[in-house]
Amino acid sequence: MSALLTGEPGLAELRALAPLHARAQGIGPDRCRALLSRIGAAHGEAPDSWPVVWNRAGDALAARGHHLDAVRHYALARFPYPDGPARERAQRLCVRSFDLWRATYPGIGRLEIELPGGGGRFAAWTAGLSASRPRPLIVVTGGIVSVKEQWAPLLARAAALGTALAVTELPGVGENTLRYGADSGALYTALLDRLAERADVRRTHALALSFSGHLALRAALADPRIVGISTVAAPVRHFFRDRDWQRGVPATTVHTLAHLTGRAAPEVLPSLADWALEPGELAALRALPVTYVAALRDDIVPLSDAAALVRDPGARRELLVLDDEHGAPAHLARVRATLLHAALTTLAVHPLRRTALSTARLRPGRGGRVRA
Repeated sequence: MSALLTGEPGLAELRALAPLHARAQGIGPDRCRALLSRIGAAHGEAPDSWPVVWNRAGDALAARGHHLDAVRHYALARFPYPDGPARERAQRLCVRSFDLWRATYPGIGRLEIELPGGGGRFAAWTAGLSASRPRPLIVVTGGIVSVKEQWAPLLARAAALGTALAVTELPGVGENTLRYGADSGALYTALLDRLAERADVRRTHALALSFSGHLALRAALADPRIVGISTVAAPVRHFFRDRDWQRGVPATTVHTLAHLTGRAAPEVLPSLADWALEPGELAALRALPVTYVAALRDDIVPLSDAAALVRDPGARRELLVLDDEHGAPAHLARVRATLLHAALTTLAVHPLRRTALSTARLRPGRGGRVRA
Protein backbone atom coordinates (compact mmCIF):
# COMPACT_ATOMS: atom_id res chain seq x y z
CA MET A 1 0.00 0.00 0.00
CA SER A 2 1.19 3.53 -0.78
CA ALA A 3 2.91 5.32 2.08
CA LEU A 4 0.65 8.26 1.29
CA LEU A 5 -2.36 6.25 2.45
CA THR A 6 -0.93 4.58 5.52
CA GLY A 7 -0.97 5.74 9.13
CA GLU A 8 2.09 6.52 11.24
CA PRO A 9 5.20 4.45 10.55
CA GLY A 10 4.68 0.99 11.99
CA LEU A 11 7.05 -1.09 14.06
CA ALA A 12 8.08 -3.26 11.10
CA GLU A 13 9.31 -0.25 9.16
CA LEU A 14 11.12 1.23 12.17
CA ARG A 15 12.79 -2.14 12.79
CA ALA A 16 13.94 -2.22 9.17
CA LEU A 17 15.39 1.29 9.39
CA ALA A 18 17.00 0.92 12.82
CA PRO A 19 20.18 -0.95 11.75
CA LEU A 20 20.98 1.77 9.21
CA HIS A 21 20.68 4.57 11.75
CA ALA A 22 22.30 2.58 14.54
CA ARG A 23 25.31 1.91 12.32
CA ALA A 24 25.57 5.62 11.48
CA GLN A 25 25.54 6.39 15.21
CA GLY A 26 28.21 3.82 15.99
CA ILE A 27 25.90 1.31 17.70
CA GLY A 28 26.94 -2.25 16.85
CA PRO A 29 24.56 -4.71 15.15
CA ASP A 30 24.42 -7.11 18.13
CA ARG A 31 23.50 -4.28 20.48
CA CYS A 32 20.88 -3.02 18.04
CA ARG A 33 19.30 -6.47 17.63
CA ALA A 34 19.21 -7.00 21.40
CA LEU A 35 17.32 -3.76 21.99
CA LEU A 36 14.96 -4.31 19.06
CA SER A 37 14.04 -7.72 20.52
CA ARG A 38 12.61 -5.95 23.60
CA ILE A 39 10.36 -3.62 21.60
CA GLY A 40 6.70 -4.46 21.05
CA ALA A 41 5.23 -1.11 19.96
CA ALA A 42 6.39 1.71 17.71
CA HIS A 43 4.81 4.54 19.67
CA GLY A 44 3.49 5.40 23.11
CA GLU A 45 4.76 5.23 26.68
CA ALA A 46 4.46 1.51 27.44
CA PRO A 47 7.55 -0.23 28.89
CA ASP A 48 8.08 -2.13 25.63
CA SER A 49 7.55 0.84 23.32
CA TRP A 50 10.27 2.01 20.96
CA PRO A 51 11.13 5.28 22.74
CA VAL A 52 10.95 3.83 26.25
CA VAL A 53 13.25 0.87 25.48
CA TRP A 54 15.87 3.07 23.81
CA ASN A 55 15.52 5.70 26.54
CA ARG A 56 16.10 3.08 29.23
CA ALA A 57 19.28 1.97 27.49
CA GLY A 58 20.46 5.57 27.26
CA ASP A 59 19.70 6.17 30.94
CA ALA A 60 21.81 3.18 31.99
CA LEU A 61 24.78 4.44 29.97
CA ALA A 62 24.42 7.99 31.25
CA ALA A 63 24.31 6.72 34.85
CA ARG A 64 27.72 5.10 34.28
CA GLY A 65 29.15 8.29 32.81
CA HIS A 66 29.19 6.97 29.22
CA HIS A 67 27.65 10.18 27.89
CA LEU A 68 28.50 9.79 24.21
CA ASP A 69 27.07 6.26 24.10
CA ALA A 70 23.99 7.64 25.87
CA VAL A 71 23.69 10.31 23.14
CA ARG A 72 23.59 7.59 20.50
CA HIS A 73 20.81 5.69 22.24
CA TYR A 74 18.74 8.80 22.94
CA ALA A 75 19.04 9.71 19.26
CA LEU A 76 17.46 6.35 18.38
CA ALA A 77 14.83 6.82 21.09
CA ARG A 78 13.58 10.07 19.49
CA PHE A 79 13.67 8.50 15.99
CA PRO A 80 12.12 9.43 13.65
CA TYR A 81 10.83 12.58 15.43
CA PRO A 82 9.34 13.49 18.83
CA ASP A 83 5.66 12.54 18.83
CA GLY A 84 4.99 12.29 22.58
CA PRO A 85 6.55 12.56 26.04
CA ALA A 86 8.99 9.64 25.70
CA ARG A 87 10.49 10.82 22.41
CA GLU A 88 10.51 14.44 23.63
CA ARG A 89 12.42 13.30 26.71
CA ALA A 90 14.91 11.50 24.49
CA GLN A 91 15.51 14.68 22.49
CA ARG A 92 16.21 16.71 25.65
CA LEU A 93 18.53 14.08 27.11
CA CYS A 94 20.36 13.67 23.82
CA VAL A 95 21.38 17.34 23.96
CA ARG A 96 22.10 17.21 27.70
CA SER A 97 24.31 14.13 27.42
CA PHE A 98 26.19 15.66 24.51
CA ASP A 99 26.77 18.79 26.58
CA LEU A 100 28.24 16.64 29.37
CA TRP A 101 30.42 14.74 26.91
CA ARG A 102 31.80 17.89 25.24
CA ALA A 103 33.03 19.15 28.62
CA THR A 104 36.02 16.86 27.98
CA TYR A 105 36.71 18.71 24.70
CA PRO A 106 37.17 22.42 25.52
CA GLY A 107 37.41 23.32 21.82
CA ILE A 108 33.79 22.33 21.17
CA GLY A 109 31.43 25.28 21.59
CA ARG A 110 27.71 25.92 21.41
CA LEU A 111 26.01 28.60 19.35
CA GLU A 112 22.34 29.62 19.49
CA ILE A 113 20.80 31.73 16.74
CA GLU A 114 17.36 33.33 16.69
CA LEU A 115 15.96 34.60 13.43
CA PRO A 116 14.40 38.06 13.46
CA GLY A 117 10.65 38.51 13.55
CA GLY A 118 9.96 35.35 15.51
CA GLY A 119 11.12 33.13 12.68
CA GLY A 120 12.46 30.55 15.11
CA ARG A 121 15.76 29.54 16.64
CA PHE A 122 18.37 26.87 16.10
CA ALA A 123 21.60 25.72 17.71
CA ALA A 124 24.96 24.55 16.42
CA TRP A 125 27.97 22.79 17.88
CA THR A 126 31.23 24.37 16.73
CA ALA A 127 34.96 23.68 16.70
CA GLY A 128 38.06 25.31 15.27
CA LEU A 129 36.78 28.88 15.59
CA SER A 130 39.32 31.67 16.05
CA ALA A 131 39.01 35.44 15.85
CA SER A 132 42.77 35.84 15.42
CA ARG A 133 43.20 33.05 12.84
CA PRO A 134 39.87 32.55 11.06
CA ARG A 135 39.86 29.31 9.07
CA PRO A 136 37.68 28.24 6.14
CA LEU A 137 34.41 26.73 7.32
CA ILE A 138 32.68 23.40 6.89
CA VAL A 139 28.99 23.47 7.80
CA VAL A 140 27.59 20.00 8.45
CA THR A 141 23.86 19.18 8.35
CA GLY A 142 22.02 15.87 8.37
CA GLY A 143 18.72 14.71 6.95
CA ILE A 144 15.14 14.87 8.19
CA VAL A 145 15.73 12.43 11.08
CA SER A 146 19.36 13.28 11.96
CA VAL A 147 20.30 15.29 15.03
CA LYS A 148 23.49 17.36 15.17
CA GLU A 149 24.79 15.39 18.15
CA GLN A 150 25.63 12.43 15.90
CA TRP A 151 28.61 14.42 14.59
CA ALA A 152 30.54 14.20 17.88
CA PRO A 153 33.49 12.23 16.41
CA LEU A 154 33.97 14.86 13.69
CA LEU A 155 33.98 17.71 16.20
CA ALA A 156 36.36 15.89 18.53
CA ARG A 157 38.96 15.52 15.80
CA ALA A 158 38.61 19.03 14.36
CA ALA A 159 42.23 19.93 15.11
CA ALA A 160 43.31 17.56 12.31
CA LEU A 161 41.18 19.35 9.75
CA GLY A 162 42.67 22.80 9.47
CA THR A 163 39.16 24.28 9.14
CA ALA A 164 36.43 25.63 11.35
CA LEU A 165 33.38 23.40 11.89
CA ALA A 166 29.73 24.06 12.61
CA VAL A 167 27.17 21.24 12.81
CA THR A 168 23.47 21.96 12.95
CA GLU A 169 20.07 20.54 11.96
CA LEU A 170 17.38 20.92 9.36
CA PRO A 171 14.42 23.09 10.31
CA GLY A 172 12.11 21.18 12.65
CA VAL A 173 14.77 18.61 13.58
CA GLY A 174 16.26 18.45 17.08
CA GLU A 175 16.56 21.90 18.60
CA ASN A 176 15.74 23.71 15.36
CA THR A 177 12.33 25.39 15.73
CA LEU A 178 12.24 26.89 12.22
CA ARG A 179 9.46 25.68 9.94
CA TYR A 180 10.83 23.57 7.10
CA GLY A 181 10.09 25.22 3.77
CA ALA A 182 11.52 25.89 0.33
CA ASP A 183 13.15 29.07 1.68
CA SER A 184 14.76 27.41 4.72
CA GLY A 185 18.21 27.86 3.21
CA ALA A 186 18.21 31.18 5.08
CA LEU A 187 19.51 29.26 8.10
CA TYR A 188 22.86 28.88 6.30
CA THR A 189 23.07 32.65 5.77
CA ALA A 190 22.15 33.32 9.41
CA LEU A 191 24.80 30.85 10.60
CA LEU A 192 27.53 32.31 8.38
CA ASP A 193 26.66 35.85 9.46
CA ARG A 194 27.02 34.80 13.10
CA LEU A 195 30.37 33.09 12.52
CA ALA A 196 31.87 35.79 10.30
CA GLU A 197 34.26 37.10 12.97
CA ARG A 198 35.62 33.67 13.95
CA ALA A 199 35.78 31.81 10.63
CA ASP A 200 36.59 32.67 7.03
CA VAL A 201 32.97 32.25 5.97
CA ARG A 202 33.77 33.52 2.46
CA ARG A 203 35.17 30.01 2.00
CA THR A 204 32.35 27.78 3.25
CA HIS A 205 31.73 24.21 2.17
CA ALA A 206 28.38 22.58 3.01
CA LEU A 207 28.63 18.90 3.89
CA ALA A 208 24.91 18.32 3.69
CA LEU A 209 23.30 14.88 3.78
CA SER A 210 20.05 13.89 2.08
CA PHE A 211 17.38 16.60 2.32
CA SER A 212 19.84 19.14 3.67
CA GLY A 213 21.78 18.71 0.42
CA HIS A 214 18.77 20.14 -1.38
CA LEU A 215 18.64 22.96 1.16
CA ALA A 216 22.33 23.72 0.66
CA LEU A 217 21.91 23.89 -3.12
CA ARG A 218 19.09 26.39 -2.67
CA ALA A 219 21.16 28.38 -0.17
CA ALA A 220 24.10 28.53 -2.60
CA LEU A 221 21.88 30.23 -5.18
CA ALA A 222 21.56 33.22 -2.83
CA ASP A 223 24.79 33.10 -0.82
CA PRO A 224 28.10 33.11 -2.75
CA ARG A 225 30.01 32.36 0.45
CA ILE A 226 29.06 28.69 -0.09
CA VAL A 227 31.84 27.63 -2.45
CA GLY A 228 31.21 23.88 -2.52
CA ILE A 229 28.75 21.16 -1.51
CA SER A 230 29.17 17.45 -0.83
CA THR A 231 26.07 15.36 -0.32
CA VAL A 232 24.57 11.90 -0.39
CA ALA A 233 21.06 11.10 -1.63
CA ALA A 234 19.87 14.70 -1.92
CA PRO A 235 16.51 15.30 -3.62
CA VAL A 236 16.99 17.77 -6.45
CA ARG A 237 14.05 17.80 -8.85
CA HIS A 238 12.25 14.54 -9.65
CA PHE A 239 11.56 13.57 -6.02
CA PHE A 240 9.38 16.66 -5.74
CA ARG A 241 7.57 16.26 -9.08
CA ASP A 242 7.28 12.55 -9.90
CA ARG A 243 3.90 11.45 -8.51
CA ASP A 244 4.48 7.81 -9.49
CA TRP A 245 7.74 7.76 -7.51
CA GLN A 246 6.12 9.45 -4.54
CA ARG A 247 3.61 6.62 -4.18
CA GLY A 248 6.42 4.30 -3.11
CA VAL A 249 8.18 6.59 -0.63
CA PRO A 250 8.35 4.94 2.84
CA ALA A 251 5.80 6.02 5.45
CA THR A 252 8.55 7.17 7.82
CA THR A 253 9.76 9.71 5.26
CA VAL A 254 6.25 10.89 4.45
CA HIS A 255 5.21 11.41 8.07
CA THR A 256 8.51 13.00 9.06
CA LEU A 257 8.20 15.51 6.22
CA ALA A 258 4.60 16.18 7.28
CA HIS A 259 5.78 16.78 10.84
CA LEU A 260 8.57 19.16 9.77
CA THR A 261 6.50 21.15 7.27
CA GLY A 262 3.26 21.27 9.26
CA ARG A 263 1.28 19.64 6.46
CA ALA A 264 -1.01 16.63 6.44
CA ALA A 265 0.70 13.37 5.48
CA PRO A 266 -1.55 12.55 2.47
CA GLU A 267 -0.85 15.97 0.93
CA VAL A 268 2.75 16.63 1.92
CA LEU A 269 4.64 15.19 -1.07
CA PRO A 270 2.37 16.69 -3.76
CA SER A 271 2.60 20.04 -1.96
CA LEU A 272 6.39 20.14 -2.39
CA ALA A 273 6.35 20.44 -6.20
CA ASP A 274 7.64 24.00 -6.13
CA TRP A 275 10.70 22.90 -4.12
CA ALA A 276 12.20 21.33 -7.24
CA LEU A 277 15.27 23.06 -8.63
CA GLU A 278 14.41 24.40 -12.07
CA PRO A 279 16.75 24.03 -15.06
CA GLY A 280 17.69 27.71 -14.82
CA GLU A 281 18.61 27.32 -11.15
CA LEU A 282 20.73 24.27 -11.87
CA ALA A 283 22.45 26.22 -14.63
CA ALA A 284 23.18 29.02 -12.16
CA LEU A 285 24.99 26.46 -9.97
CA ARG A 286 27.13 24.96 -12.76
CA ALA A 287 30.34 26.59 -11.48
CA LEU A 288 29.78 25.33 -7.92
CA PRO A 289 31.78 22.17 -7.12
CA VAL A 290 29.30 19.49 -6.01
CA THR A 291 30.15 15.93 -5.00
CA TYR A 292 27.10 13.64 -4.96
CA VAL A 293 26.89 10.06 -3.68
CA ALA A 294 23.92 8.09 -5.03
CA ALA A 295 22.61 4.61 -4.20
CA LEU A 296 21.23 2.24 -6.80
CA ARG A 297 18.55 0.84 -4.47
CA ASP A 298 17.46 4.14 -2.91
CA ASP A 299 13.69 3.95 -2.26
CA ILE A 300 13.44 7.60 -1.17
CA VAL A 301 15.38 9.71 -3.69
CA PRO A 302 15.37 8.56 -7.35
CA LEU A 303 18.60 8.24 -9.33
CA SER A 304 17.13 10.71 -11.79
CA ASP A 305 17.85 13.44 -9.25
CA ALA A 306 21.57 12.70 -9.38
CA ALA A 307 21.29 12.65 -13.17
CA ALA A 308 19.58 16.05 -13.18
CA LEU A 309 22.46 17.51 -11.19
CA VAL A 310 25.27 16.13 -13.38
CA ARG A 311 23.55 16.34 -16.77
CA ASP A 312 25.23 19.63 -17.70
CA PRO A 313 28.64 18.63 -19.15
CA GLY A 314 30.08 21.99 -18.14
CA ALA A 315 29.05 21.71 -14.49
CA ARG A 316 31.68 21.02 -11.82
CA ARG A 317 30.33 17.72 -10.55
CA GLU A 318 31.66 14.46 -9.18
CA LEU A 319 29.29 11.51 -8.88
CA LEU A 320 29.85 8.30 -6.92
CA VAL A 321 27.21 5.58 -7.46
CA LEU A 322 27.07 2.67 -5.03
CA ASP A 323 25.03 -0.54 -4.96
CA ASP A 324 23.24 0.28 -1.71
CA GLU A 325 20.14 1.76 -0.09
CA HIS A 326 19.31 5.37 0.81
CA GLY A 327 22.31 7.02 2.41
CA ALA A 328 24.60 4.11 1.41
CA PRO A 329 24.74 2.67 4.96
CA ALA A 330 26.81 -0.35 3.92
CA HIS A 331 29.51 2.00 2.62
CA LEU A 332 29.59 4.55 5.46
CA ALA A 333 33.39 4.72 5.72
CA ARG A 334 33.80 5.29 2.01
CA VAL A 335 30.99 7.84 1.86
CA ARG A 336 32.35 9.84 4.79
CA ALA A 337 35.83 9.85 3.32
CA THR A 338 34.50 10.94 -0.08
CA LEU A 339 32.44 13.81 1.32
CA LEU A 340 35.20 15.06 3.62
CA HIS A 341 37.82 14.78 0.90
CA ALA A 342 35.59 16.89 -1.38
CA ALA A 343 35.17 19.52 1.34
CA LEU A 344 38.88 19.81 2.09
CA THR A 345 39.76 19.87 -1.61
CA THR A 346 37.26 22.65 -2.30
CA LEU A 347 38.63 24.70 0.58
CA ALA A 348 42.21 24.11 -0.60
CA VAL A 349 43.29 22.69 2.75
CA HIS A 350 46.78 21.16 2.74
CA PRO A 351 46.57 17.75 0.97
CA LEU A 352 48.01 15.90 3.98
CA ARG A 353 44.93 16.86 5.95
CA ARG A 354 42.49 15.44 3.45
CA THR A 355 42.31 11.99 5.01
CA ALA A 356 43.12 13.03 8.57
CA LEU A 357 39.51 12.97 9.67
CA SER A 358 38.10 10.15 7.56
CA THR A 359 37.19 6.93 9.31
CA ALA A 360 38.76 4.97 6.46
CA ARG A 361 40.83 5.69 3.38
CA LEU A 362 39.13 5.77 0.02
CA ARG A 363 39.27 2.29 -1.36
CA PRO A 364 37.71 0.32 -4.23
CA GLY A 365 34.19 -0.88 -3.67
CA ARG A 366 31.02 -1.76 -5.48
CA GLY A 367 30.09 1.17 -7.63
CA GLY A 368 31.93 3.65 -9.77
CA ARG A 369 33.13 7.23 -9.83
CA VAL A 370 32.20 9.47 -12.74
CA ARG A 371 33.47 12.98 -13.34
CA ALA A 372 31.01 15.25 -15.07
